[in-house]
Amino acid sequence: MIDPDQPAPQAPRRRRMHILQLLPNLISILALCSGLTAIRMAVDGQFGLAVGLIGLAAALDGIDGRLARMLKSESAIGAELDSLCDLVNFGVTPALVLYYWGMRADTSLGWIAVLIYVVCCMLRLARFNVGQKLAEGEEKPKGFVGVPSPAGAMLALAPIYLTYAFGSAMKPPAFAVAFWMVFVGALMISRMPTPSFKGVRIYAENARFILVGSVALVAALLTYPWVTLLLLDIVYLIAILFLWRKSARSLRSVV
Repeated sequence: MIDPDQPAPQAPRRRRMHILQLLPNLISILALCSGLTAIRMAVDGQFGLAVGLIGLAAALDGIDGRLARMLKSESAIGAELDSLCDLVNFGVTPALVLYYWGMRADTSLGWIAVLIYVVCCMLRLARFNVGQKLAEGEEKPKGFVGVPSPAGAMLALAPIYLTYAFGSAMKPPAFAVAFWMVFVGALMISRMPTPSFKGVRIYAENARFILVGSVALVAALLTYPWVTLLLLDIVYLIAILFLWRKSARSLRSVV
């Protein structure tokens, strides 16, 4: 029975937000749509377009977080949404694209490689999410530990780059593609230090060289996309090897 002298409960205040603050989540959803469409293109045999859509998803993934920080619209649900989209775009999608492209000749081995790669991507994302929630006072690593999922996806697609750049005669056999996927998956869950541009600082007078280099890279991607992507993968692997050797030397010097 309601007491008439009891004040009526007040409705919770509705929080207002600017519509622009929805942009980061919208970009994450667009990236997810791009990744899912890449699977459809692979089923239809349009593998070049599928790779392009995965690249678009990677570019959008690099925008949403920065845009959220600029608009001050960071949220827990936005972080979870981004992680779930990454699992689809850089775990499930590249694995299925590679399966339809070069591993259906050996379906059993190919599917095992698909499962291993996707599980590795999931574990990599889970580890990253836990690292982002470190207790106050704990120091976060300056670089990445293990290959990030977007970079892993672009590495995993290297057999497609190789074939499109130099012709079908260079197409690796199904077992080689499967081995490469498992190797990239292992790099994602490894403890190896990998390059990160987040902490890179340059002198102001060198900014013009970075801008010109960026224009040259975009022009190369538009003109010779497959050769450029393959070279970027090779440079990235060399950078990982360099950081690993540097880390190993520093550990030996401490011991």
